[in-house]
Amino acid sequence: MTDAEYDLLGIGLGPFNLGLAALLDGAPADLDVRFLEQNPEFNWHEDTLIRGTTLEVPFLADLVTMVDPTNPHSYLNYLSEANRLYDFYFYEEFFIPRREYNEYCRWVADSLSTLRFDRRVTDVDESDGVFTVETVNPATGERDRYTAENVVMGIGTKPHVPEELSDALGGSVFHSASYLGRRDRCLEADSVTVVGSGQSAAEVFRDLLERRPENGYGLDWITRSPGFFQMVDGKLGHMVYTPEYTEYFYGLSQETKDELLAEQDLVYKGIDPATSAEIYDQLYEQSIGGADVDVGLLAATEVVDIGDIEGEPGHQLLCEQREEDEAFVHASDAVVLATGYEREDPPFLAPLEPELARDDAGRLSITEDFRLRTALDGEIFVQNAELHTHGINAPDLGLGPHRNAVIVNRLVGEPVYDAAPAETFQQFSVDDFVRERGARRPGETTEAPSPD
Repeated sequence: MTDAEYDLLGIGLGPFNLGLAALLDGAPADLDVRFLEQNPEFNWHEDTLIRGTTLEVPFLADLVTMVDPTNPHSYLNYLSEANRLYDFYFYEEFFIPRREYNEYCRWVADSLSTLRFDRRVTDVDESDGVFTVETVNPATGERDRYTAENVVMGIGTKPHVPEELSDALGGSVFHSASYLGRRDRCLEADSVTVVGSGQSAAEVFRDLLERRPENGYGLDWITRSPGFFQMVDGKLGHMVYTPEYTEYFYGLSQETKDELLAEQDLVYKGIDPATSAEIYDQLYEQSIGGADVDVGLLAATEVVDIGDIEGEPGHQLLCEQREEDEAFVHASDAVVLATGYEREDPPFLAPLEPELARDDAGRLSITEDFRLRTALDGEIFVQNAELHTHGINAPDLGLGPHRNAVIVNRLVGEPVYDAAPAETFQQFSVDDFVRERGARRPGETTEAPSPD
């Protein structure tokens, strides 16, 4: 035993750590836990909750259901408590509005006594198996100190802007992460350009496209991707989103993992097929009768610089079309940079850096059960920081409950939740296929099945 105040401190409060708090709330073990969040309340990407956008995973991928279907913090129980079960029943959709997912998460957050808001973590240190976590209230400057035997980081990602474009940020040039808060700047402009690819860019473009006729701006979408491609979709392809595939991926060599991740972009980074179809349908609708839709879409083109237009309010984008190897300048009053998100090691880990193991590329080394490899006595768990070790399932909402079940079981020291990889119709490893399908390796013989 230690003199730590808590068994576990959670740093950051997105859906993954919120889901962990929800599972711990129902766990039979008597654990003292706290989750610390720098914002004053729970809100999941508040400025991206555009009306009409949905989760890209089914509603069963809530905070708890995939490992604990009867948990009171489930989405279905939220609907029941909100008197919306019949409304949802007749909604007849598997993919729920993103705005309602946020409302559901806020409902769960309101029910948990282990969450502490207005706590920005500034330092984490460890001594003799006890972590000391320093926090500051961003609004008041008030400081607090917490101690715990274990820490779990769920701090998420931050908007990524290419370095060559970062000087242009401000005013009518902004990242899509702040879209709703700055949308009026686009609606008041004469021309708007969306830069980037993937779902975020598509959702912003669709919203601006729908509003274009009544606002009258020209609208362009420029991406360095070779096309406006949708993500790989289909029931067979979705079988990689399972704990079984995560287990398989973890067992591969790091070189193979890196090669696979480079090939799997469209498995999880492309445009949702429904969004893609809605954009095309809107373009078609607006062009009826030969109307000029005043819209441009250009792929294989990188925006390498954004500058001001002297004496005018707009911006000029220096662009390079890769396939033709040709440059041009494009003028736009407003620019939305849908250039993705990135993960950085949090500054508060700096005191622990000498104790953290890293791979040859400088990335954190992570165990199969989601712990940082360290020389510390205490344990640091991670949420969605393990893409390079566990694969494309790291950011997937549907796999969050499984990861949390693994973490809970590790904390308690016994299987509170069933975290064994559930088998699907697909085998991922040779071992599994040989065992399940009666195949053999070269040089091996197969035994005839014994009679019943």
